[in-house]
Amino acid sequence: MELEVPVTFENFVISLSSSALVYMGELPEPTTGKKQVDLKMAKHAIDTLDMLKEKTRGNLSEEEEKLLTELLADLKLKFVKLQKGEGG
Repeated sequence: MELEVPVTFENFVISLSSSALVYMGELPEPTTGKKQVDLKMAKHAIDTLDMLKEKTRGNLSEEEEKLLTELLADLKLKFVKLQKGEGG
């Protein structure tokens, strides 16, 4: 089976951020369609994106850097609000 979506850095980053959103209960889990919160896995996905940002520093296009920075900022804000019980 061939994937319709090309493998690009942007799509990879969006995929990881989508996983974080699923774990934060912002998006439904793809297989069950249910929204559930798993803060440990959400943090893992965000930490993975943070690590990716550090490891790719200086090697990204301006657009890739902007996408990664903005997604991380948004995810971290949502995560902190969720931890404080404020929801997404």
